Amino acid sequence: MYRERLVSTIVRSESARRLQQLLLDYHDFRHRKADHRLLENTLVIADWQADRLKSTHQDLYQHPGYHSGLEFLLNDLYAPASMTRRDDNIDRVFPKMVKWLPDQQLEVLAGLVELNLLTQQLDLELAELLDERGISARLITAEHYCEIYRASQMIEQRKQQVMLVAEVGQQLDRYVRNRTLGWLLAMSRTPAEMADLADLHNFLHRGYSAFRKMDKVDLLIDRLVVREQQVMDNILSGHPEPFMLPGDL
Repeated sequence: MYRERLVSTIVRSESARRLQQLLLDYHDFRHRKADHRLLENTLVIADWQADRLKSTHQDLYQHPGYHSGLEFLLNDLYAPASMTRRDDNIDRVFPKMVKWLPDQQLEVLAGLVELNLLTQQLDLELAELLDERGISARLITAEHYCEIYRASQMIEQRKQQVMLVAEVGQQLDRYVRNRTLGWLLAMSRTPAEMADLADLHNFLHRGYSAFRKMDKVDLLIDRLVVREQQVMDNILSGHPEPFMLPGDL
């Protein structure tokens, strides 16, 4: 709907150019996926993986210092079913974003878009691999998941996904330490609602609030990355219990 606005916007920095290209890629992917016959399957797989992540990182997920941050990660960044309006609004206001936002904030947004796009591309590939094998997405088991994971042609992208989580998490942490941002978000709520951008504003505010509450974000990110790399190694090596990790991880 807003693709032409993305294309026609003049950008003057590398950060703005990166965000522009990622939004174009994401826009095109979203529209292709919306008409895909396996759309519902990708949503089922996304839910299955979110539950798996909660189980693998249950100690972190239940930790009061990390719960809100992980909730934001799983429910806002990894929630392709419910964010179409938010994503359309990002496309719509892109010309204003590149005009008014500093490069640091554009880089944060670019990282979020890249992570969301890559995650959804990987989910679609898994849905197609399940379909090729005649396996219902709603009946997926850990064994099925590991089978199609090993058949993936996007293993390098899966490694990149883990590193993007770390990069985006670190960017968000630096971003929310700016006290001025909290004031600006509070002041801009009413104008955002008047501009029909309440959902986008709420998304930004949830991210700010979630990461603002967390201490030792670096420790959380390091632990997530190490664990997910171990899970990946376990799956690819055919480990009988790929999601069971040593207690010190």
